[in-house]
Amino acid sequence: MAKKTKATVESKLRALYDLQLIDSRIDEIINLRGELPLEVEDLENEIAVLNTNSDKLKTEIEENKKEISEQKQIIENAKELLKKYEEKLKNVRNNREYNSIVKEQEYQDLESQLAEKKINELNARIEEKQEGLASVTERLDERNAHLKSKKSELDTILQETHKEEDLLQKKSAEFEKGIEEPLIMSYKRIRGNVRNGLAIVSVERGASGGSYFSIPPQVQLEIASRNKIITDEHSGRILVDSELAKEEQNKIQKLIGK
Repeated sequence: MAKKTKATVESKLRALYDLQLIDSRIDEIINLRGELPLEVEDLENEIAVLNTNSDKLKTEIEENKKEISEQKQIIENAKELLKKYEEKLKNVRNNREYNSIVKEQEYQDLESQLAEKKINELNARIEEKQEGLASVTERLDERNAHLKSKKSELDTILQETHKEEDLLQKKSAEFEKGIEEPLIMSYKRIRGNVRNGLAIVSVERGASGGSYFSIPPQVQLEIASRNKIITDEHSGRILVDSELAKEEQNKIQKLIGK
């Protein structure tokens, strides 16, 4: 049975740097989208609230119109009763009957007046709600147009980067599986702690990538020897020499077709 070859420090560094190159490209693609996904989500939430308000106002307007119809029916019923009472007055036999009919007429007059008052109040409410509905509808039209524009912008970016991002995500997962767990944990921890997501960088002009702090010549020699994993004392990033970095950059560019 063949003996399993133990990964060298250099192979670990190369694997980590390859993973970093892939993850950095994924970061670039995500950055291209910027705040667009959040903007789209916020607009969709705002539109949902506006639609709820619009539906509520429409329902209230319909209910008010229904109430107006009911009040108009009360007025019509009162008119019919008043006609009947007028006929009855022609045939009254005594004062008691007369007074009773007159009271009924007065009652129906009051009912009719009250119904008219309610109709006026309801019409005023409808007018107010229709103004509110017009304002909501105008806002909805404006927000929907804005959402359409933002979605179109986001869809264009997604279409342009979808295939590449899928490939990169698969490659990232593949490369991650080939690196021992403690190293991956360190890599992810450093990525989470630095602003640009660079957990492993090359030494350029005597300083670590993304840093203005110089690295002592002796430490640079140790990095170039690739015999142990060395981190930048200022940023905590893992360091590799520029030659290894260039070799892996060429390799990944060919792999992802960039």
